[in-house]
Amino acid sequence: MSIPVVECPTCGAPVEWSVKSANRPFCSERCKLIDLGAWASEEHAIPGNELEDDLFSDDMPPRQH
Repeated sequence: MSIPVVECPTCGAPVEWSVKSANRPFCSERCKLIDLGAWASEEHAIPGNELEDDLFSDDMPPRQH
């Protein structure tokens, strides 16, 4: 059975999907931290439900995503 290979989400480098690849799906700690920084700075975001935003966020400004 061959080991699956995926692309690093940050740089596109090939990464073996195995226990030897401690940072999978990322190729390195650096790429993992770059991705974490993108989430922290809201460059990456999961769209919310506008109805929920209206019901539960009356006191908060609308999202800028």
